[in-house]
Amino acid sequence: MSLKSTEFIVKNQSILFFYLPQELDAEMFKRISQPAQEMITIYIEGEAVQVPQGETVAASVLIHGLGHTRTTPLSDSPRAPLCMMGVCFECLMEINGVPNIQACQVTVSENMSIRRQRGVERGS
Repeated sequence: MSLKSTEFIVKNQSILFFYLPQELDAEMFKRISQPAQEMITIYIEGEAVQVPQGETVAASVLIHGLGHTRTTPLSDSPRAPLCMMGVCFECLMEINGVPNIQACQVTVSENMSIRRQRGVERGS
């Protein structure tokens, strides 16, 4: 799959924006090697998934193929983890019932419940 991109010049600096497809392909993200850590069970959108202990929530949901992790409050546009270091806030998710948690900054734990964070609730 190829991603579309647009380049902008801002104050003599080139900035490249990538446009993600509506749904990310699970094959886009793979572990480089088999995890040596103990495997634990987490629940992504209610589905039981085995992941290595010590992995971040963001890495687990990307590898699992969840696609977007949240939608924006105004337009309901899908967003997915981007920087993986806590700067961009694109990875906000509901973790164990608590909204607005940066998934890239939290490591998985046994029986953790992970859900997409909806920015706009339709039909209200």
